Amino acid sequence: MTTLHPTIAAVTDRIIQRSALRRAAYLDLMERQREAGTNRGNLSCGNLAHGFAAAGDDKPIIRTGGAMNIGIVTAYNDMLSAHQPYGRYPEQIKLFAREVGVTAQVAGGVPAMCDGVTQGQAGMDLSLFSRDNIAQGTVIALSHAMFEGALLLGICDKIVPGLLIGALRFGHLPQILIPAGPMPSGLANKEKQRVRQLYAEGKATRDELLDAEAASYHGAGTCTFYGTANSNQMMMELMGLHIPGSAFTNPGTKLRQALTRAATHRVATIGWDGDDYRPLARCVDEKAIVNAAIGLLATGGSTNHAIHLPAIARAAGIIIDWQDFDELSHAVPLLARVYPNGAGDVNNFHAAGGIGYVVRELLDAGLLHGDVLTVGGTMADYGSEPVLVEDALQWQAAPAASRDDTMLRPVAAPFSPDGGMRLLMGNLGRAIIKTSAVAEDRWTIEAPCRIFDNQDAVLAAFKAGELEQDLIVVVRFQGPRANGMPELHKLTPPLAVLQDEGFKVALVTDGRMSGASGKVPAAIHVSPECLAGGELARVRDGDLIRLDAEAGTLTALVDAAEWAARPLATADLSANESGTGRELFAPARTCVGSAEEGAMIVGSAAFALHGLSPA
Repeated sequence: MTTLHPTIAAVTDRIIQRSALRRAAYLDLMERQREAGTNRGNLSCGNLAHGFAAAGDDKPIIRTGGAMNIGIVTAYNDMLSAHQPYGRYPEQIKLFAREVGVTAQVAGGVPAMCDGVTQGQAGMDLSLFSRDNIAQGTVIALSHAMFEGALLLGICDKIVPGLLIGALRFGHLPQILIPAGPMPSGLANKEKQRVRQLYAEGKATRDELLDAEAASYHGAGTCTFYGTANSNQMMMELMGLHIPGSAFTNPGTKLRQALTRAATHRVATIGWDGDDYRPLARCVDEKAIVNAAIGLLATGGSTNHAIHLPAIARAAGIIIDWQDFDELSHAVPLLARVYPNGAGDVNNFHAAGGIGYVVRELLDAGLLHGDVLTVGGTMADYGSEPVLVEDALQWQAAPAASRDDTMLRPVAAPFSPDGGMRLLMGNLGRAIIKTSAVAEDRWTIEAPCRIFDNQDAVLAAFKAGELEQDLIVVVRFQGPRANGMPELHKLTPPLAVLQDEGFKVALVTDGRMSGASGKVPAAIHVSPECLAGGELARVRDGDLIRLDAEAGTLTALVDAAEWAARPLATADLSANESGTGRELFAPARTCVGSAEEGAMIVGSAAFALHGLSPA
């Protein structure tokens, strides 16, 4: 048996100890929910009759309570390419359920925002908060006490974390997440990036840019770069919450349908009346959370999960912080280079061996917890890949060697010995930097700063030629309290242009940049945020800032006495308060937690157990 890496063991033990009271309180609540009313047996006749009134042929089975009824929570809409395939899933799932003598009903739908559509627009101010809205919608869907299991249909950025946070409030139920897969590869991401930079320089027209974007995002399925959505799918595999190998099978294929069928059959076998009860609350434990972080680091996943994973963990009574990420990053090697960290996309990654290869490599090297309770067998089963043999679903071992070592490498010869997500600390606060996408000679930048209070002001200064120097761009008042913490995705092309012109450039912000942040060094999620009294509000134009990813520091090089005497800057945030429905989210902005705590607005209810605080 392979010995677990000592750093992973130490970090896991620390998380277990830190979380002991909250975890125990959470598990106690889940046990009481199972016994005290969150089930059909405690419904009145009137309650139950309402629940099966429109169930058609399934009505007799649901009425008797003699078999599992599966609740389907769906994030379907046909504007979002990743979720458009879900349109017919409920119909299919009901048929698959009947094959094993159980029933299924759509318990409810949740919203599914597309960050790709809202990037740089006012609607992006709602994006992070939509995660908590999805969590609440999931709770509402499952609150009817009609279900003994659940299938969660969602893929993209806030949707999977939101579904999981909500589902964990019903952690006594067995639950499986079902992806729909990435769209086939279109225009190469490097070419798309090239056209974006040309457009930023005024060397490409809007029509040329739109042609490039439309050739990249061209059909049903998840966007193919390795951003937050595809990182979600990887994490669900590493946590054991998918049917093994489900993440990156394309939509509309026989294999995709077979995996959905397998998930439906599987959830029916892991209910509380059987011999293999696998409730979500027991699957999502401290080791599963650590596995998700390890997978994120080993594959160069999205920085957004430095926010989402702590939020998911807290929903299960588990506390993980950025120090844990940082220590794990120093122990976990980078095994994959997927755009924006490399040239190929998730389809290329999947073809090279994909998640099955990564899981097996990590397990064999003692870099992953193998003793977690998964929905699909053991963790070792996730080191395989699904195939159809005469239309029958089977699993075969992941390839012994990478099929493309420009995409995927073994632990013995990684792209980097470091997982590439680091904690920065200093007199500006705590921040995250993703070094896996940045050339090592740019891990340290020391330069005067230029301060902006929104990304549009940065773009205006760039177009006016004001940023052509060694420079650290500070964009502040972008945290969850200020404006909902939108991704500052529009900054990547102009900053990349400046870097390509030979300037030393970096970004420092209390906002987000996402999994597509790219090659420019960026200290993001600076916490506390400016509106919560963060030290970033003390910075002034021209201050020398040093960002040192090697040493893990983020410091304004200002005399300590002068620094302490400076007042905190303020900003006019009135433009963030209304329009595009933002006024309805004013309460969220006032009570949201910090980025490192998961930026949760529903967190207090999740932790107010036995008098425990959400801190």
